[in-house]
Amino acid sequence: MTETSSRHTLLDRRLLAAVLSLMLAACGGMPQDGMGDDSLDTQEASLTSVRVRLMAANTTSGTLQSYDPGHGIRIFQGTDPDVVMIQEFNYGDNSAAAIRGFVDTAFGTGFHYYREGAAQIPNGVISRWPIIAAGEWDDNQVTNRDFAWARIDVPGPKDLWVVSVHLLTSSSSVRNTEATNLVNFIKANVPTGDYLAIGGDFNTSSRTEAAFSTFSQVVTTAAPYPADRNGNTNTNASRASPYDHVLVDSDLRAYQTATVIGASSFAAGLVADTRVYSPISEISPALSADSGASSMQHMAVIKDFLIPADTVTASVTVSSPNGGESWAAGSPQSISWTASGVTNVKLEYTLDGTTWTTITSSFSASTGFYGWTVPSSASTAARVRVSDASNSAISDTSNAAFTITTGSGGGGTAQVFINEVLANEAGSDVNGEFVELVNSGGTAADLSGWTVSDSTGVRHTFASGTSLPAGAAIVVFGGAAGIPAGLSNAVGASTGTLGLGNSGDTVTVKNSAGTTVNTTTYASSLASTDGVSMNRDPDASSGGTFVLHTTLSSAASSPGKRVSGSAF
Repeated sequence: MTETSSRHTLLDRRLLAAVLSLMLAACGGMPQDGMGDDSLDTQEASLTSVRVRLMAANTTSGTLQSYDPGHGIRIFQGTDPDVVMIQEFNYGDNSAAAIRGFVDTAFGTGFHYYREGAAQIPNGVISRWPIIAAGEWDDNQVTNRDFAWARIDVPGPKDLWVVSVHLLTSSSSVRNTEATNLVNFIKANVPTGDYLAIGGDFNTSSRTEAAFSTFSQVVTTAAPYPADRNGNTNTNASRASPYDHVLVDSDLRAYQTATVIGASSFAAGLVADTRVYSPISEISPALSADSGASSMQHMAVIKDFLIPADTVTASVTVSSPNGGESWAAGSPQSISWTASGVTNVKLEYTLDGTTWTTITSSFSASTGFYGWTVPSSASTAARVRVSDASNSAISDTSNAAFTITTGSGGGGTAQVFINEVLANEAGSDVNGEFVELVNSGGTAADLSGWTVSDSTGVRHTFASGTSLPAGAAIVVFGGAAGIPAGLSNAVGASTGTLGLGNSGDTVTVKNSAGTTVNTTTYASSLASTDGVSMNRDPDASSGGTFVLHTTLSSAASSPGKRVSGSAF
């Protein structure tokens, strides 16, 4: 009945990055523009905060000390806690499936839980974040429950330890004995550097009981205290005694913030009594009568905290061109990169290593590539630079120069290849099948007599005089009826069909001499989705691999256009 995740490594990579940055600074800082060293193109951002809502909850109703009647479930749903120290953790037949179903309904399918075993009215912990360790410590003053604890991987550099307790009703001296035993368990097991919370049903008749003085060794017990809409801080069913508490250590207490629900704010936290909460719509689906249900145990207690989250590391790294490429002037190519913690990127290029020209001042970083028409000037010192559009300090440049060739330089020959294929046409109109060819070379390609074939045979022969300009695309459709309106760089297959197989096929382009210019064999995984094409990644790159078009764009296909929808 326990859900846990494996312990994350104690060495935070972000901390390592910060240490490396300090070492680099001591050695003279970063090289200008970050040229030639991708490892330096990161920058630590400031800490962000994450709201953590802790709840102590003995909110069972009915005669079975369980959550079956649903009053407590609605209170959970309406107040949306992140971590709950829950008492009388019973539901249905208490099987693993029943408890999992309760957690899914009351909190969500992504929540984790721990429930102590072999107890009549078990304590437990329910958490939005992974429980990386959990168990129970013996409460030797009672026989039907123990102290349930969990170590939770909350955001940020520290873990959160929580202990769910249900102290005995018999006397304050017994409760102090229980508190003494629990404090000893905590001192022996909980690292002082982590956060700590003790929560649940203490059954305390006043805040002056000795148990609070004992608990103050490990958590803070001082005012202010959570209260309901009317300012009442008591939590038992009659609202006369402070039975229930969320007590945290001084490290976590420093981050306590108001509990905000809808338009309402509770400075010290909330005692959730639906009978006095107004407007009740703020904690829907809870009903006004829920806290007054038959045999309702107590009121839930909530405290909110804004804790430092993980440090955000922003970085960009150029993937292509990264040095050594030879690109024809005027050819369509893709600038590609990887980015983390960056929303938009700025793209630039240089032909001499000194003067930079902006390609675009802001483009979505998550796209990972940008269709670029290579400048018409020859260069042996070209590079591109990708940077955070809002912070130029986060940038990366091609590790080495790449070459731009022109016709006069001997590198301007045509380069024709298959860029996009739609084998599984939308619906059943095979006219919609297509093969897109792109010329990334520096001169036009004469396609007269060139053929497009599948594994069965020739499906299209280009008419005499057909020319594919440098940097342009042409599309062969299964039939002229399949050509979208307004698309001029397209033709219908000369045989009246392309016949591309949905279970896999081979597409081959040959020149007029019968020499294979380009060929690709695709699997059914790229042709099994109705109306979705396969496209080179990066787009318009002869060396790119074929992927589903929908992995590159929200569009299902882009015949005769770049994957972004822009013209070649």
